[in-house]
Amino acid sequence: MKVKISVIALLCLFSFVLPAKIHSQYSAKQKEIIAEKVKSEFLHAWKAYKKYAWGYDALKPLSKTGHNWYTESLLMTPVDAFDTMILMGLTEEANEAKALILEKLNFDIDMRIQNFEVVIRLLGGLLSAYQWDGDTKFLDLAKDLADRLLPVFNSPTGMPYRYINLKTGKTDNNISNPAEIGTLFIEFGMLSKLTSNPVYYEKSKKAIVELYNRKSKIGLVGSTINVETGEWVNKKSHISGGIDSYYEYLLKGYALFGDKDFKKMYDESIKAVNKYLWDEVEGRGWYCIADMETGEKLGRTYGALDAFMPAMLSLGGDIARAKELQRSGFLMWNLFGIEPESFDYSTGKIIYESYPLRPENIESAYYLYKYTKDEKYLMMVETYLETIIRHCKCDEGYAHLANVNTKEKSDDMESFFFAETLKYLYLTFAKDPVLDFNKVIFNTEAHPFKKEMVKGKK
Repeated sequence: MKVKISVIALLCLFSFVLPAKIHSQYSAKQKEIIAEKVKSEFLHAWKAYKKYAWGYDALKPLSKTGHNWYTESLLMTPVDAFDTMILMGLTEEANEAKALILEKLNFDIDMRIQNFEVVIRLLGGLLSAYQWDGDTKFLDLAKDLADRLLPVFNSPTGMPYRYINLKTGKTDNNISNPAEIGTLFIEFGMLSKLTSNPVYYEKSKKAIVELYNRKSKIGLVGSTINVETGEWVNKKSHISGGIDSYYEYLLKGYALFGDKDFKKMYDESIKAVNKYLWDEVEGRGWYCIADMETGEKLGRTYGALDAFMPAMLSLGGDIARAKELQRSGFLMWNLFGIEPESFDYSTGKIIYESYPLRPENIESAYYLYKYTKDEKYLMMVETYLETIIRHCKCDEGYAHLANVNTKEKSDDMESFFFAETLKYLYLTFAKDPVLDFNKVIFNTEAHPFKKEMVKGKK
């Protein structure tokens, strides 16, 4: 009799090997040692940025050069890294970054930028910097930036255009996606609370409500939509990049501001997502791709960006499903020695083979540890840490992987490595109360917003 063994089972059998030094139990001292190790790796990456890319948006670690996103620097890395430095107690480095930001950061530039990325990294980073440092100059910068971005909402539907010129306010690109439309509310909403100016809250809320109102009859949203006509361009539904943080901000809009409209939108949305996108293969839970109108399954891919979902499910109270999905996410990481950008969970075939230092799998294990206190999530995070060090560390900084099979590096170190990846690694093991998990809501770039600074909840 022949025994049929699936591709996934074979991969599990031969590829799932934990680094030898991973602990099975964690004393307070062991956690402190790991937290200090993460801090050391942060300093390794930060010193490389200072040495070769000071004043640029980011470091290219292999060529040891600075890189800007656009024609001029917006100091992506210093702004993104600042609150992580504060949480790590890196006072000297934080003061250096602050001095650079307050002296050099300028938004009065004739330059076209992508609204979404600038909001989550810069607006979010500046608001968090103000909350954790207290200097009102950070808030002044955040307000200046937000005011320059407001014209993106001047579409016929109120859903934002994707690009805008910081100086002229000229907008373009009317084909957007749920993530870029919906992942603005936490930042703009917090600015309204801090400045007592409701315009930011109102415009960003209208955008996300207009998107929600265009969900299908079965409750799903598609991949791309025309913000001028409100018509869907691509009707594939999933939880991955391009949609992911739309769902996240529906939940966090309620968690941070107490706005019950967001609770209603989240509850209805997650019900549809779980009904039509939840998928099980060989006893493991995943989320698939489906037609937004019919729920017909169109693909079985899951990847690094999808791995935010257990964190969101945990925040929303669905711990059981979060645990099951995180079990799958940990498998994905270990199948190839480190997670791929995307793979087919029914065959084990990699779809996109890169690993750009993403944080989402770490984020979800962090959330689950905070909610359950189960040390297996500490083991997961330590595994993530050790494999990132093993495969991504360079002489100067850390590098993306071009291929998770060969572990070939590529010449990039995005600012979110400081803002998210290293922050979640550190916070998992750091001694409380470096940050009270129950008193903050992280934006999608892991900038922690303090609930206590939200006044007049709706």
